[in-house]
Amino acid sequence: MSPRCPAAKPAITRAVLFASMLAVSPGCSWFSDFKQQPKLDPWETAADTIAMRYNPQGSVPITGSIAPGFAYERGATIAAINAMASLTNPVAADARSLRNGAQQFQINCTVCHGATGAGDGPVTKFGYPPMPIGAGSNAASNLSDGYLFGIIRNGRGLMPPYNRIEEPDRWDLINYLRALQSGATTLPANVLGLPGQTGPLVPGASQTGPTRPAPFFRPAPPAPHTP
Repeated sequence: MSPRCPAAKPAITRAVLFASMLAVSPGCSWFSDFKQQPKLDPWETAADTIAMRYNPQGSVPITGSIAPGFAYERGATIAAINAMASLTNPVAADARSLRNGAQQFQINCTVCHGATGAGDGPVTKFGYPPMPIGAGSNAASNLSDGYLFGIIRNGRGLMPPYNRIEEPDRWDLINYLRALQSGATTLPANVLGLPGQTGPLVPGASQTGPTRPAPFFRPAPPAPHTP
């Protein structure tokens, strides 16, 4: 190398290194940009042979709804809620439903509507107008189960949306409200636990989260026992 070009040696070294990288790059995954890795894309199955599914397995919805977004309007308008007025309650008003509905009612509704639905919740002490939904109210005589479902879901007027209440729990709540309106409920006052209490004194786990394990998860078999 000519002593007059001291920068030639580093330039040649870089050129040789770059040529070596180009020579070996087809056999490496340096430039894959993380695209080539074992994974399942959204809504993809191992065989990719089934149609669109519900929420990805192992997830829990945060919107309180298992219906697709286009099934119900989300606006707090008369038209949107009227569109749900014809829905029928698919949940039987059995003891399980009434108990869960009572817990949901005490957690979400009594603060405004009161323990019996008389509209005397604690917030009325601070100037909030009474909103009765118990026996003798408009909710008891004129509003269908589907309309109540829509009111809970979308809210309207002073009623905020309670879409966080999952759909099965929402129907249970309506079952309990109907029993409350008719005076047929005999649930104990301590159906809901105090802070820190668990078990049957609090609502159960999500009913809308998928319960099947992910298809690509295979637990390791137990090790053979050696006597």
